[in-house]
Amino acid sequence: QVQLVESGGGLVQAGGSLRLSCAASGRTFYSSAMGWFRQAPGKEREFVGAIAWNPGSTYYADSVKGRFTISRDNAKNTVYLQMNSLKPEDTAVYYCAQDPPGGSYHYIPKRIDEYDVWGQGTQVTVSS
Repeated sequence: QVQLVESGGGLVQAGGSLRLSCAASGRTFYSSAMGWFRQAPGKEREFVGAIAWNPGSTYYADSVKGRFTISRDNAKNTVYLQMNSLKPEDTAVYYCAQDPPGGSYHYIPKRIDEYDVWGQGTQVTVSS
């Protein structure tokens, strides 16, 4: 069974930090790009950032660039989202997603429809 499980969400004050984890199971992980998305109440799901299966290739939305960092540990089949300098507007449910394995080593998918497996989401709430 292919599965992604996020953890690490919670309530934090503005300016604080959180690290989200996403554990993958059920299919090849190391050759999949992994993405993070978020959805705030009443808004569409939006791209936050992603990492290619080349761990040195990452891409971020402008709204989080310089504050968020994505990394991966292929030995643990886990991708991380380190969030620093959090703002109230970062409040959302955060989802990780997996691109089908075997794509280009450096490719970073940014569209929702490029990912075929999704986690259940984890709530991040940033208080002002």
